[in-house]
Amino acid sequence: MLSRRIIPCLDVHEGRTTKGIKFKGNIDIGDPVDMARLYYEAGADELVFYDITASHEKRGIMIDVVRRVAETIFIPFSVGGGIRTVEDMRKVLLAGAEKISVNSAAVLNPDIIRQGAEAFGNQCVVLGMDVKQVEKSPAIPSGYEIVINGGRKHMGIDALEWAQRAQSLGAGEICLNSIDADGMKTGYELTLTRLISENVDIPVIASGGAGTPEHLRAVLTDGRADAALIASMVHYGSYTVSDIKHYLHGRGVKVRMGW
Repeated sequence: MLSRRIIPCLDVHEGRTTKGIKFKGNIDIGDPVDMARLYYEAGADELVFYDITASHEKRGIMIDVVRRVAETIFIPFSVGGGIRTVEDMRKVLLAGAEKISVNSAAVLNPDIIRQGAEAFGNQCVVLGMDVKQVEKSPAIPSGYEIVINGGRKHMGIDALEWAQRAQSLGAGEICLNSIDADGMKTGYELTLTRLISENVDIPVIASGGAGTPEHLRAVLTDGRADAALIASMVHYGSYTVSDIKHYLHGRGVKVRMGW
């Protein structure tokens, strides 16, 4: 069994890390470069960087911040937000990232997944999915809908169907974020995570809702996730990455330990 990964997430706006609840009310919580270094030194397996308003504001990602973070850490680093073309992907990779996350742009132009996979390899292309629970319908049979532009625009696309299509186009990994759970610190959306994880053949990173180490244990076992994204619980100092890993290790979840 592969080790489960613990991945801090930095949501960045105007060069600063922010955090909100259900994609709203974001507040400034620190410098992304300093925070990246802290999490790297604490034993994070990877890091995720999202320029959270780039797509909505129809601008490119802040390459200078990407470069500064990449120079600070020596673990895999995924970047998303405002990436709309293969050239955008190339710039991010050249700035030091190992992976590119496409979300809104991929929904609007699914072929970008295929283009990115062909240019850089499937392992470089992460599909970011922002998902909201809705009533089941013929258009949304799973009861989970894709929402883009930072939670602003409902797309009428079923989350499970989109995940499977993205895999067929060449996505090498899925970062699955529940808008309903985001920032609530009451636990991941296990039903959604299990639904996607059990119906695709690529790794699924659970995102949205982590508040305690037990929440990570639940999503990595009951939710079938391959990795767990964390934000509030480490941003505000409630736990360290090391705290979380020792808890998981003690409960039989295989994680990479630095001891």
